[in-house]
Amino acid sequence: MSVEQPLWHALTAYRVLTLIYALCLFVYSFHDYDRPLGAAAYMAVLTVWTALTFRMVSSAERCTRRFLIGDLAVAITGILLTPLVDNHDRIAEGTPTLPSIWTAGAVLGFAIKGGWRWAAWASTVVCAANIIERGGFAQDTVHMLMLVWVASVAIGYVVEVARASERTLARALRIEAATRERERLARDIHDSVLQVLAMVQRRGAAIGGEAAELGRMAGEQEIALRSLVATGLVTPPRAAADDRHDLDEAEPPASPPAPVPACADTLPEDAADPCDLRALIAPHAGSQVTFSEPGAPVVLPAAAAGELAAAVGAALDNVRVHAGDGARAWILLEDEPNAVMVTVRDDGPGIPEGRLADAEREGRLGVALSIRGRLRDLGGTAEWISAPGQGTEVELTVPKPALNAKDRT
Repeated sequence: MSVEQPLWHALTAYRVLTLIYALCLFVYSFHDYDRPLGAAAYMAVLTVWTALTFRMVSSAERCTRRFLIGDLAVAITGILLTPLVDNHDRIAEGTPTLPSIWTAGAVLGFAIKGGWRWAAWASTVVCAANIIERGGFAQDTVHMLMLVWVASVAIGYVVEVARASERTLARALRIEAATRERERLARDIHDSVLQVLAMVQRRGAAIGGEAAELGRMAGEQEIALRSLVATGLVTPPRAAADDRHDLDEAEPPASPPAPVPACADTLPEDAADPCDLRALIAPHAGSQVTFSEPGAPVVLPAAAAGELAAAVGAALDNVRVHAGDGARAWILLEDEPNAVMVTVRDDGPGIPEGRLADAEREGRLGVALSIRGRLRDLGGTAEWISAPGQGTEVELTVPKPALNAKDRT
């Protein structure tokens, strides 16, 4: 719903209530009019007009400029008709005009529809009609008209500000959605295309000949693609020098890592269906990777389980790249009452202080997208604990309420 829609609803109610008020004033002073039948005829027209145009002021689409001009004309007609049906003494005493405060509704329609400029124009016309009706600049009339003029202009200005804020919010939401989609695509590119290009570059250089030229071209394309992906992302402001581990901070491995079944291949068709996280992490276990799991299933929504398992795979890729072929890794899956925690630990050389932040600034995306980005989308966290010569431990935590909320959406 538009931010200005409540104003249209309020205007609809205002017109009805002020019509009732004007009719009560007319009935109360019926015998004081010089020409009560003429006043009654106008009040009948005002009532019919308000009833027939009830839906016209319910939204900006229905409230056209032609209607607003007609609505203002009805109000002005009632103001100028007042001296013809009422007596001079009552008018001099400040008796309300035939439409009374219903007139303000016509002005407010201009304010909501067109902003403060339209409001200023409409309220000026009403002020002129009231001065003509009173036959001069009476103090109480000027006071009342100034209030109407200032109030309508202020409301018109507020409407313009509200519209600008709504446009800014919509633009921010579109940017956020586009950024999330770019991050998702960048994760997929990092986990597939960039790894393949790095492997081709390495193997081509080892083989030599024409393959070396092919490897050189693959390396150039990897650098260009990595730069394109990195510059298209909005990097989260939180960054630390001692708790980030990046998949790409060193050279690619001499040989591709052992194939691991894709998580998506074992997921249910519906991303909201329950899925046992153990079944998605278990294929990572091997001669150099030990997997410890609970005895009971760790049930998560399929989409969330797939993302968490992919983050674990990215962490293991880090181990293969940076800890060496002989490094061992341990995966510990814990199902806590309020969270699911996966810890990936290795016995490699650890991470030099400051290397993680440097890698992120260089546009390397292993942590920024494959691990941290996935956990952030799930409402969780990814923490790195490392010291030179003592290995690295990656702790992936996703709170269950966040998973449930993501599932509901």
